[in-house]
Amino acid sequence: MSSQPQPQQHERAVVSGPNRMTPSEAFVETLAAHGVSDMFGIMGSAFMDAMDIFAPAGIRLIPVVHEQGAGHMADGYSRVSGRHGVVIGQNGPGISNCVTAIAAAYWAHSPVVIVTPETGTMTKGLGGFQECNQLPMFQEFTKYQGHVTHPARMAEYTARCFDRAMSDMGPTQLNIPRDYFYGEVTCEIPRPQRVERGAGGEQALNDAAELLASARFPVIIAGGGVVFADAVDECKALAERLGAPVVNSYLHNDSFPASHPLWCGPLGYQGSKAAMKLLAQADVVVALGSRLGPFGTLPQHGIDYWPKEAKVIQIDADHKMLGLVKKTTVGICGDAKAAAIALTARLANRALACDAGKAERAAKIAAEKAAWEKELDGWTHELDPYSLDMIEENAREKPFSGGQYLHPRQVLRELEKAMPPDVMVSTDIGNINSIANSYLRFDKPRSFFAAMSFGNCGYAFPTIIGAKVAAPHRPAISYAGDGAWGMSLMETLTCVRHHIPVTAVVFHNRQWGAEKKNQVDFYNRRFVAGELDNPSFAAIAKAMGAEGLVVDRIEDVGPALKKAIDMQMNQGKTCIVEIMCTRELGDPFRRDALSKPKRLLEKFRDYV
Repeated sequence: MSSQPQPQQHERAVVSGPNRMTPSEAFVETLAAHGVSDMFGIMGSAFMDAMDIFAPAGIRLIPVVHEQGAGHMADGYSRVSGRHGVVIGQNGPGISNCVTAIAAAYWAHSPVVIVTPETGTMTKGLGGFQECNQLPMFQEFTKYQGHVTHPARMAEYTARCFDRAMSDMGPTQLNIPRDYFYGEVTCEIPRPQRVERGAGGEQALNDAAELLASARFPVIIAGGGVVFADAVDECKALAERLGAPVVNSYLHNDSFPASHPLWCGPLGYQGSKAAMKLLAQADVVVALGSRLGPFGTLPQHGIDYWPKEAKVIQIDADHKMLGLVKKTTVGICGDAKAAAIALTARLANRALACDAGKAERAAKIAAEKAAWEKELDGWTHELDPYSLDMIEENAREKPFSGGQYLHPRQVLRELEKAMPPDVMVSTDIGNINSIANSYLRFDKPRSFFAAMSFGNCGYAFPTIIGAKVAAPHRPAISYAGDGAWGMSLMETLTCVRHHIPVTAVVFHNRQWGAEKKNQVDFYNRRFVAGELDNPSFAAIAKAMGAEGLVVDRIEDVGPALKKAIDMQMNQGKTCIVEIMCTRELGDPFRRDALSKPKRLLEKFRDYV
């Protein structure tokens, strides 16, 4: 991935030179030096001495309902702002609750800093109250772990964690024995250090330019690095010079503007057929700011679209990603923005083989996109036999007076049409949410957030809360199924208590749909643990002090979303939009990881 934007404009004045202070003051002054204005977590005695002086340093601690939510909020905050997201909690259980959220931030390359106060040094190892070894549990999901070894080194380790989160493009952990917040030290607050990234090696850039000059059908994959490096305009310039179709890497639907004529949509699960068909024709692929993750390049819609004979130029700020998943012809370790500028400059004043076919490619791009849009318009429900049975069953059930269960694809299309400009959307994991990949389009980067390849439930709602804190002027919407919503709905209280208005769309289909689809396709419809009996989520929202809308007519989907957004932006209210959906199921989410069962014991032989 490519480098994060430089946050110097957010840094605030702090004490300069060596000064006598407490370790708590050194910690808080270092946070201020890095521009920290918001933190997420639950208060605790382990860091109360520092917490007592957050406010005079201009830092707001936003209390949450559960620490996993705090970690996701920090992730959303950093993904929108390009700055650090910060999460903190009580030592022991408060910190262990954050592991899942930090793992999600790791795979999103988010510069999150988790501050983990620890058991005091005089009782460490004695099995005291809320004691645990907090470094090993995060070692797989952090780029750097700083453990404060002495109170006098508080500012040093704090600064290093914040610097490394930005330079290494991922979460870092600051572990502090709780007794090290106290005492007196003499120290100097370090100035933030930011690494400037270049375009890559001259030879690699020259080789890439030669490949592109000879390409007849180049295709660009715009990855997350394009977003992180604020490189959308530079990606556009390169694409326009080549006349190349641009596809979004999986779950980075905001890496290239959907209104641009060269945009073709996302790859990966439930992505754009237009993007896949055009990529399949490439003779040269430019993976700009993408690690080309395995799940995001799998066959989809029956299309094995990865071009086997194409030459691949991969550009990534992490050299370890080059050639890791897909065979690379030229690997460039560099910043996506700088590399795009360098390649465009090398191609600016020379004849390219692809110049002759620009008009033909443009027509082909437009035709494939039009065909895909027409297919989506007509794709109103899933066609497998089980889904058809469920549609008939739901039609008989009639949950409301005059209402009906709605087809998820129709719902997603209507939501897409009703999206306001400048919107931010987060999606959870699951069947309907994953199908949303076909329908979510953006013109602005830092607008789309998903749990990436970690794929944890309960991600979307707290993440969009953090995004809203970072960008209160932008409409914020989360998508979740009823299963994932059950893991995160409690953070509605955080929105109400702290006046953070967002809109949550809940797809209520009364099941764990993604896994149930696997039971349909691989286990002969033997359903175990997949059914969900739910109360009204809109009613729960109202009981929590938020607004709630129930939608059971397709013509009400768009108006309901617009009404909820109006509440958010003009009335400062959080609204839960509960959409009653059929139990029809999309394609299996993990076909790549399953196979038909085999049974050896006699008592189980019928279960094949």
